[in-house]
Amino acid sequence: MTEPVPEEVPPGRSTGPSTAGRSPAGQAGRRPAHDGILRRQSARESAARTYARALPIVPVRARGLTVEGADGRRYLDCLSGAGTLALGHNHPVVLEAIRKVLDSGAPLHVLDLATPVKDAFVTELFSTLPPGLADRARVQFCGPAGTDAVEAALTLVRAATGRTGVLAFTGAYHGMTTGSLEASGGAFDVRVARLPYPQDYRCPFGVGGDRGAELAARWTESVLDDPKSGVRRPAGMILEPVQGEGGVIPAPDTWMRRMRQITADRSIPLIADEVQTGVGRTGAFWAVEHSGITPDVMVLSKAIGGSLPLAVVVYRDDLDVWEPGAHAGTFRGNHLAMAAGTATLAHVRENRLAERAATLGAHLLGRLRHLAEDFPCMGDVRGRGLMLGVELVAPEREEREKDSAGTDAIPARGPHPAAPDLAVAVQRECLRRGLIVELGGRHASVVRLLPPLTITDEQAAAVLDRLADAIEAAARGHARRKPRRDENRRDENRRDENQGDENQGDENQPNRQSKQQVPEPHDRAGRTR
Repeated sequence: MTEPVPEEVPPGRSTGPSTAGRSPAGQAGRRPAHDGILRRQSARESAARTYARALPIVPVRARGLTVEGADGRRYLDCLSGAGTLALGHNHPVVLEAIRKVLDSGAPLHVLDLATPVKDAFVTELFSTLPPGLADRARVQFCGPAGTDAVEAALTLVRAATGRTGVLAFTGAYHGMTTGSLEASGGAFDVRVARLPYPQDYRCPFGVGGDRGAELAARWTESVLDDPKSGVRRPAGMILEPVQGEGGVIPAPDTWMRRMRQITADRSIPLIADEVQTGVGRTGAFWAVEHSGITPDVMVLSKAIGGSLPLAVVVYRDDLDVWEPGAHAGTFRGNHLAMAAGTATLAHVRENRLAERAATLGAHLLGRLRHLAEDFPCMGDVRGRGLMLGVELVAPEREEREKDSAGTDAIPARGPHPAAPDLAVAVQRECLRRGLIVELGGRHASVVRLLPPLTITDEQAAAVLDRLADAIEAAARGHARRKPRRDENRRDENRRDENQGDENQGDENQPNRQSKQQVPEPHDRAGRTR
């Protein structure tokens, strides 16, 4: 059961499931319809469905951060359509823009024909682009999904350079079509050279920080300059300024500048995938602006459509070499999405919502890191702007290296093992408390927060309170199922003592085996309740 919340969420901790504001009879009356819809979805829709499995809700109304289900329960939505809803659900400026197109009698489907609505969208989009790209930009409207824009970008750079290979990074996610999957982290047998993406917590070189980023950059240079590396000069390099599905990992600004220099020196087009990071999400209008670089190609989708399907690729004019029809799609001309997108882009720009995301995001990041001091299972807290992640780990399952004889020797260096089961439990506890979050990361152990840029301070406090309660509840349940590391060590010591006593022939020693203990819950100040 989840806690109903009002449209403007009051400050303070949630107290768990509640039926406030609704009679039990009213809720009971709505359950059959709610449950029936979920049963029919399970029976009719494919096994590939994802969010519906972890979030068994039936949204019927939404506004801003709040979603109401068919059963009358309300939720704070920190999934935001996987980052699509920059202004939250049904923002007034978006609804007004859509109604204006509907009332005008304008065509809703226009292929790639020029229209006033499309012209206004392109004008607004170009006004937001990074310096150095806006003045010489071209735009290609794609099928209405980010993955098709990635395909267009790869087709473009291959046509412009006459080369075929692509440089991409471990942990990347660029979509679900063939070319996009090839550039993503889980691909096999492809024309893509995989490079290390820098990160602090699980640094591929075991050092993190500036040193780890420098080593990643040197590896890239070596692969490109070593004639025996097996990697030919590629058609392009594609990267995410913040890896979202990869675990909310922001690329260091210095590394981004190195990638720009490395590709520019070797005439390799640089493609920035801003599908999820764009339109103010990370605290800058476009995430590449944090490092000050200008990519050759930008892939844009999600928020640019103002909650409706829209995807484009923007690129330098000298790359515009493809033939008519080289990349096409029936639904490139989504008039409603262009109108909603224009309104969204303008509202974010005029109201400085990117700056607001930077300020609030830094505050939330600090609060989450403070919370992590009380919960060892919060292995790492990271993010940029309102794109935040908490990696959950199992500190009690410390990995151990093997000595030459194959026996346990010393604890393995590095971060604690990922805890995907705990992450699922946290997501479930969040939902019970009326909070919708997403999971991601290499091991699906990162709780992701993608609230709309319009979230208020009070709502942000409510999100943190519910998340903290959920982590506490999940960690407590997790501890009940698994013995703590110190308990394991104590048991081992006691078994050793017992064995030693037995060897001495003492038959009167008491049974020393300890019982598994569950840590007492603590509040955020570390006090025992």
